[in-house]
Amino acid sequence: MPLRRATLILATLAALAAPAAAQTHFVAEPSAAQLAAADVLLVDIRQPQEWRETGVLPEALLIAHNGDPAQFLAELGPHLDGRPVALICRTGSRTARAAAALAPALDVPVIDIAGGMMRLIAEGTRTAAPTHEQGCAIC
Repeated sequence: MPLRRATLILATLAALAAPAAAQTHFVAEPSAAQLAAADVLLVDIRQPQEWRETGVLPEALLIAHNGDPAQFLAELGPHLDGRPVALICRTGSRTARAAAALAPALDVPVIDIAGGMMRLIAEGTRTAAPTHEQGCAIC
């Protein structure tokens, strides 16, 4: 990864970890290591079948997003702790829509992880089986 791009990613994540204006939606392309090190609430919004097929990031909270922002927000609410919320899906298209819909309802920045799990897996990220501790109710 070119230094300029890596610097931009780290600067974006650092800005998000600091107090920031509410209702902000960012798109970022961090590596799995950068995500794990960032002080964010990482939420995997894919469906349970996708979690089982490709695995999940160990630090991710698993909340399937079915296109209903109000239902998703109700499920996410108990986990909100003041940290920015980073959303990840398979390729990034669902997170783009979800982040845009959720950002106005949250008091923290929302990060759309560009390229999703497929990008991270292509970059060599290892995944794990989903667990009940992550919120997977049927795994």
